[in-house]
Amino acid sequence: MSVIALRSAPARPVSPSPDDDALKQRVHQRLVTQGVDDAATDADALRRTLGDLLRDEQPLLAAPRFDALLEQLTHEVTGLGPLEPLLADPTVTEVMVNGPGRAYVERAGRLEPVVLGLDAAAIVHLVERVVAPLGLRLDRSSPMVDARLPDGSRLHAVIPPLAVDGPCITIRRFGARPVALEEFGVDGAASTFLRWMVVAGWNLLVAGATSAGKTTLLNALSQSIPRAERVVTIEETAELRLAQPHVVRLEARPPNAEGAGGVTVRALVRAALRMRPDRLVVGEVRAGEALDMLQALNTGHDGSMSTIHANGPADALARLETLVLLADSGLPLSAVRAQVAASIDAVVFVGRGRDGGRRVEAIAEVDGGVRAGARSLFVRRGGRLVPVAAITRPPRRHGAARVLDPELDPTC
Repeated sequence: MSVIALRSAPARPVSPSPDDDALKQRVHQRLVTQGVDDAATDADALRRTLGDLLRDEQPLLAAPRFDALLEQLTHEVTGLGPLEPLLADPTVTEVMVNGPGRAYVERAGRLEPVVLGLDAAAIVHLVERVVAPLGLRLDRSSPMVDARLPDGSRLHAVIPPLAVDGPCITIRRFGARPVALEEFGVDGAASTFLRWMVVAGWNLLVAGATSAGKTTLLNALSQSIPRAERVVTIEETAELRLAQPHVVRLEARPPNAEGAGGVTVRALVRAALRMRPDRLVVGEVRAGEALDMLQALNTGHDGSMSTIHANGPADALARLETLVLLADSGLPLSAVRAQVAASIDAVVFVGRGRDGGRRVEAIAEVDGGVRAGARSLFVRRGGRLVPVAAITRPPRRHGAARVLDPELDPTC
């Protein structure tokens, strides 16, 4: 079993000790010799066993050192070793291990280096602990893997020969606390309008760059969905945390070690249509599921939402068209654009500033009559989202009121 030692953490550096490493290795060996199954043993019982073995190996350990070593041993045997304290820190949103001895964490949108005593074998061992129960594997024949941790965090790992400098791990964490729209720099008329779009049943596309906060914003928008409605979510890795009581969560499944049993997002979108959804929420469109999603939005599933990687509202629509064409449907571009204009009502673009803050930068209405395909309704000026045009699309839900802001409502 690989020895994994925590050399330092961001707040309290801990000096590495060869004696501690040797002591933990002896405890590991005795635990294996006793045949203790860490997967089946109760966590408290396993911790007591480790404590007994540690005391037996070193009876005169001082209490602080004993507690620290026992904590490290517990993390190594049952969890993710020195990554556990980082994952327990609520301020850490991403953990990046860039090979042996090199790691970073993201806090408040900023990257900070941390020092972890992980060699290449230990990094691979951590990933295998996560993916083995899922029927996945990580080796030279399958050197890249995606998995979800028990707390919902998303893990991505790459090993040589793909990772030139050693095994790499990236863990994207998702906070349990719901984020309000106001935390995206949205207030006043913009906040009212975003909530109205959800209630009115507009089909929304949340666009932005990687790590811009698209999924978090989608969670914030979903808080305005009426609680009586049935919502079906489809994701490649389950990340959404909807507050409604009537939610069905579907998650794609990669092929197993034999290359069988995979279920794609596209297959789940089709399956969701047979589940009587009031709204569909597709975590992200990135392939042929874009076509199935557009067709679903044209069959009465008003108020559906999805995210897409893009650099602006117009780019989001252009990329959606490209993804539909990649589905090999045989549709001409003109037909695809007409379907996009009929299916999507608005694009909400979220960006990430230099300070790491995530803000809604623009809200655009889809308009097939303009060249870019999108017409700006709100743009960010002077640090605030301000209205620049009135809407032209009506609400899709017949019971929805008109827009409360007279600057956006052409009927006022």
